[in-house]
Amino acid sequence: MDDAVDAITAQWARTRPGLDVSPMGVIGRLSRASRLVEREVKDFFQASGLEAWEFDMLATLLRANAEHTMCMKDLAGSALVSPGALTNRMDRLVERGLVDRWPAPENRRMVLVALTEKGERLAGELLEGHMANERRLLAALTPDDQEALAGLLRRLLVSLGDTEL
Repeated sequence: MDDAVDAITAQWARTRPGLDVSPMGVIGRLSRASRLVEREVKDFFQASGLEAWEFDMLATLLRANAEHTMCMKDLAGSALVSPGALTNRMDRLVERGLVDRWPAPENRRMVLVALTEKGERLAGELLEGHMANERRLLAALTPDDQEALAGLLRRLLVSLGDTEL
């Protein structure tokens, strides 16, 4: 069965027969799959009253350590967002009572963020549903397929420099 990328590469083969568009087969599929998965994940979290980025922040804090606490700098690096964008995001989560934020006692230039009880409870409740949703999205692939794909994507990400949070 053909997909949308097959149609696109076929169009290029007709329009520019000498052009090697084989990278488009991988990059195009990664891009399209990413957008489709993001839409499904977004819909899952919206049904629970959250944005996907809000759950990402809560989950990052939930898995960080036993205290569910991180400094803003590390959280920004983990979320791949600028410090300014992170500040705006944290403002929204503080307003919703999902996180607390305060200056670090040993370094007042450092700001710490932690889950509130409400934030911890919400993140924990949504985690299992999120995993079920991701399993649903991958249902067309066998466990062996998923493992092989994860390995290939890991190799690509490492080659692109994505080796640390």
